[in-house]
Amino acid sequence: MTPLGWCRIALRVSGLLLALVLTVPLHYLWRLFRLTSPWPKLFLGAAARIVGARVERIGVPLKRDVFYIANHLSWIDILAIAGQSGTAFVAKEEIRASPVVGWLATLNRTVFVKRENRLGVAEQINELRDALAENWSVTVFPEGTTTDGQSLLPFKTPMLRVLEPPPPGVMVQPVLLDYGDMGEEIGWIGEEAGIDNAGRILSRRGSFPVRVHFLEPFHPRDFPGRKAIAAESRRRIEEALVTVLGHPLRDFAYAVGAVRYAAKPQPLADSGQSD
Repeated sequence: MTPLGWCRIALRVSGLLLALVLTVPLHYLWRLFRLTSPWPKLFLGAAARIVGARVERIGVPLKRDVFYIANHLSWIDILAIAGQSGTAFVAKEEIRASPVVGWLATLNRTVFVKRENRLGVAEQINELRDALAENWSVTVFPEGTTTDGQSLLPFKTPMLRVLEPPPPGVMVQPVLLDYGDMGEEIGWIGEEAGIDNAGRILSRRGSFPVRVHFLEPFHPRDFPGRKAIAAESRRRIEEALVTVLGHPLRDFAYAVGAVRYAAKPQPLADSGQSD
């Protein structure tokens, strides 16, 4: 990595720390008086901009009693969606133990799940139901991993059991995340370690676009069962993605090949859009 790259990392990390110092005390103050805190949403929105994302919201996100289902490219997806909607997320249990990141996830009401603990699925579903019962919005990434923005993997359905049957009044809103031509560069795919991906993103020159498309919501009772809900969500996201790309999606075999290629060490570059 070049000295300039390290300077960009230092500047962006400093910006993130400053945003934390300004927002976390205010968050706890709001919680002390049992007020709904806007500060996690504001922090995550600011964090997206600090790391270089220029987020554009397209469509109208439902503000409460909503289950967002989104495609997944990068950890930046979380900053982009939460900064626009204030949603909580479903995340892997390992993140809870991560320094700083786990604490921040807890502040944003993250529901942690153990994907390998099949016997604990019922308990995890109950946690999701409790979250939705408190009028939160919750986001899941049912692909189970990240892609390059040119394809969609099959949607996994275990966490959609919360919608069997759907809690009263809860809607499903598919969300398309679109990084434009930068999807392959920004996407966290292959065997790249998290710290390496973060360093690569934070050290890059300039900014990059992230368009968050909040698609038309639907009532889960119109598509009974988690498989039908997943299929309808994926259909809507695929349709929107094809429209955005202007060409058919890459097939699954190509996506696997892209992942394997991305797993090979790649030189860091200062390519990107200018600020």
